Amino acid sequence: MQIQTTRFGPIEIKESDIISFDEGLLGFQDLKKFVLLDDPDDDIFAWLQSCENPDIAFPVLEPELFLAEYRVKLSKRDMESLGMTEMKNYCVYTIITIPEDPTQMTANMKAPIVIHIPAKKARQCVLQENDLPIRQSIFSQLQQRLVQGPMTDQRASKNTDLAVRILPAEA
Repeated sequence: MQIQTTRFGPIEIKESDIISFDEGLLGFQDLKKFVLLDDPDDDIFAWLQSCENPDIAFPVLEPELFLAEYRVKLSKRDMESLGMTEMKNYCVYTIITIPEDPTQMTANMKAPIVIHIPAKKARQCVLQENDLPIRQSIFSQLQQRLVQGPMTDQRASKNTDLAVRILPAEA
C-alpha cells in the first residue's frame, strides 16, 4: 500500500509495517496509524510518520543513544493498553524537538513512545517519575556518541533510500 507524506513524498509500506496507537498521540488523538521510517540523510534519527495525515511526522530517537541509564516504568494501564503482561518485546523512542539552532534540540523523556513489537501496538506513555524532563537537552550527548565511533546495528551502513524501520524480533 502507498501512503503520502509531505516530507518524503509517496512511500510504499506493507500493512505489517503499521503501528497502531489506539489512543493516538498527545495532541493528535485522532491519528491512530503510524509507521517508523529511517531518515535517509541521518544514521540515528527515525521519523514517526502518520499514515492518515501526510503533514504529521515526528523525529524520534532511541533514548539509549544519548542517555544510557534511561529506563521506562510502565503503569498497569500502559501495560494493558499495549497488550503486555511483562516488560518484554518492546522498544522505546523519544520524540525530538529540533529548533532552528540544532544545538538546542531536546527529547521528551517524560512521555516516550513505547511499542509492543509482537502486537505492533504503541502508546505515548506519560511516566510517573517526577524528575523526568519534557525538554532534555541532548545535543552534547549525541555529539559524544558520534565521536565514540560508528553505530554497530543495522543502521550503521548508510542507505540512501528511505526505508521502513524494521523493529527487532525481540527487544
